Amino acid sequence: MIEKNFTLKHYLAILIIFVEIVIASIQPLELESYLLHQVGTVLMLILLFVSFKKIGLDFQSFSLYLGFLFIHILAAHYLYSYVPYNEWIKTIFHVDLNQLFGWQRNMYDRLVHFSYGFLLYPFFYRCFQVWFPQSKPSTLFLLVLQFVMASSMAYELIEWLIAIGMSPEAAEKYNGQQGDIWDAHKDMLLATIGALIFGLGQLLLDKKHS
Repeated sequence: MIEKNFTLKHYLAILIIFVEIVIASIQPLELESYLLHQVGTVLMLILLFVSFKKIGLDFQSFSLYLGFLFIHILAAHYLYSYVPYNEWIKTIFHVDLNQLFGWQRNMYDRLVHFSYGFLLYPFFYRCFQVWFPQSKPSTLFLLVLQFVMASSMAYELIEWLIAIGMSPEAAEKYNGQQGDIWDAHKDMLLATIGALIFGLGQLLLDKKHS
């Protein structure tokens, strides 16, 4: 159900994000990089609130959007490259993910880029649905997919432009490349895969229910 007015569930979801921002702001690993990442958080929150009032969103789209911000804010605190997800999983589930999959780097940034395509797909779909109301679901799927690919590329270019103005050490911390020369390419691919999985799943469900 498309909604344009905040209800209790919306306020609770927003409260969780603001509490996380407050906690994440306590002694981040690198303050300058943290603040740069959080500029994106502020802009995305503004976009969410404006879009909610202007075009309306269902609660699933609203929640998944905030879900993406949740993992991004956590990543910003740890500079992406140092999120101790493996230690958390080993403590809770007694499973070493890095050893299990043979990972030699911190993979949390890969999760964030995948989530960009996956968790924000419903939000982008709603936007294109409003802009192109006569479009078929398959057309909207292609529009969202292309937008995710293009915006991922734009993000990597912006990140590069910011990084070249920093010292090599600060740029490495901000970018989280971790020595991988194909880091940007893999990030863009994962965002595309995320959008593909959500979009194709939505198309199949819509076809099943039609």
